[in-house]
Parts: sequence; structure tokens; C-alpha cells
Amino acid sequence: MKSTARRRSYGVKGAPYAHPSPTTTLRRARSAPYFFLLPATLLFALFFALPIGYALWLSFRKVKVSGLGLGSGARTEVWAGLENYTDALSDSELLHGTLRVLGYGCIVVPVMLGLALLFALMLDSEKVRLAPVTRLAIFLPYAIPGVVAALLWGFLYLPDVSPFYFVLDRLGMPQPDLLDGGPLYLALSNIAVWGGTGFNMIVIYTSLKAIPAEVYEAAKLDGATPLQIALRIKIPMVAPSLVLTFFFSIIATLQVFNEPTTLKPLTNSVSTTWSPLMKVYRDAFGEGDIYGAAAQAVIIAFATLLLSFGFLRAANRRQKQEAAR
Repeated sequence: MKSTARRRSYGVKGAPYAHPSPTTTLRRARSAPYFFLLPATLLFALFFALPIGYALWLSFRKVKVSGLGLGSGARTEVWAGLENYTDALSDSELLHGTLRVLGYGCIVVPVMLGLALLFALMLDSEKVRLAPVTRLAIFLPYAIPGVVAALLWGFLYLPDVSPFYFVLDRLGMPQPDLLDGGPLYLALSNIAVWGGTGFNMIVIYTSLKAIPAEVYEAAKLDGATPLQIALRIKIPMVAPSLVLTFFFSIIATLQVFNEPTTLKPLTNSVSTTWSPLMKVYRDAFGEGDIYGAAAQAVIIAFATLLLSFGFLRAANRRQKQEAAR
């Protein structure tokens, strides 16, 4: 009797081992994704959204000094409106830094993406040998931190310690100063190209490997040469990857900071405001103007967003036009 009663109790509604209702099961299924997204959402809010919001708040504030600025209450934080933004937009140092970065980007982006595409096409060739080793060798510089790479190249640029200058001196050839004047752009661009080509090559190479082999076989049956296959099939089919790498390269170029900051102690040609981010850093931590620096950072972020959005929109419009043909 006891065992029968115990077995019957498990089927009673509300018993410990009763199955949940369909409504409860559906509610749990709908809420499960949000529990998985919760850790990423919290990290995004704490380390991305909150700093951006705080920078926006600081950009509309300033310090008001009363009297000599001594004593408690002599310095108060007040609302500044758009004053910090107008000062930033009229700052000649920020404008000159932007022009320098644009010139730097005109060298880095085409050379880096061109080499990445060339290496990817070469590795995707049927005649290539030791492809895994070559691919790793091209990608390896990307694994080196930017500051370390800038230090390595910086010492190679110094005439007193560089082995290249020693060889040029022995050969009686001229020794250019790569850390002064116009060659400085080439020196900085070389560091960026050396470190970023491998990453972009991997992105393009992965897209090439995703192309079905039947496409190549059909082209070969039609008598297409390897060069024609590369120009007329491979490059057009990896166009989305080229757009993606170009997008990332633009963002990285506008945010250049490590290379000129690392080379600054080695030469007087790199000022503390050589790039926009360097000026933001100097104003915030060198001169203590965190409010003006916050406004400059917001302007740089907005310009990067606007430029990136415009480029992606133009690329999508071009793809739609080509698909409609």
C-alpha cells in the first residue's frame, strides 16, 4: 500500500518530479538566449558603452576657475556646451595631424592590401611549394605586438646601430636618414605594412579557399590561363574580403598611435601631436585638459564612423549594381 501511494504521488500535479507545463517550457526556451548573452552584454556595457558615454559627458564639461584657483571650491566643473568642440575643430595642430595621417594612409593601405592580395594569390596557386611554412612566415609579423615591432624597426633605422647602414657605409653608398623629413612617412608605413600584411593575407586566402573547385575546372576547360583565372575569377570572387580588409585598414590608419609614439624618442621629427590620437593623449595626460581631449576623441570617433559607413554604403551599392546586371 505504501509503495502504491508513493508511486501515485509522483503523478500528482505539483509533485517534486512533475513535468513542467508547455507554457513554462516555452518561456524557458525563449529566455535561454538572453542568459547566454548576459555576460557579453555586461562586458560590452562596462568596457565599451560606459567609457564612450563618460567621454561624451566630459566633452560637454569644463573647469571654471574662481580667483587664483587656490583653495577648496576654487575649481568647479561646469557645463561648457559646444565650446570644447569648437576649440577642437579650430585647432591647427589637430588639423595638421589629420593631414599627416591621411598621407600616411595613402601609402599604407594600397601597399598593404596589394601585397596581401598578391601573397594570397601566390599561396593559392597549384605550383606553390611549402605553402604552410610560407603562410606562417607571412603571418608571423602580425603576432608581434605593435610596440615591439616599432622598437625593432626603430633600431634598424638608427645609423649608429643599424646593420643596413654599416653595409651601405662599407659599399660607399649614401646613407639616407629614414627618421627625418619625407622618409619618415616611408619608415612608419613600412612598420604598418610589415605587421598588417599577414592578417589581411589570411582573410583573402581563406576566401580563395572557399571558391568551389568546379569553377576553376570550368575555366581551365575553356582555355583560361592561370593569370586569367586570377584576374577574372579569383579577384572578383574575393571582392567582399577586399572590402572588409580595406574597411579594417582605414580604421587602423586613422587610429595610428603606437608606431609614431614609439619612434618619438629616436628622432625630433615626430612631435607629440604627429597623429590625432597622440594629440588627444598629450592634452589629456600631458596638459591635464581631459575635457578638450574628450571632445577631440569624440570627433575622431565620429569621423571614423562616418568614413567607414560611407565606404560600406558605397561598396554595397556597387555590389547591388553588379548583381543587377
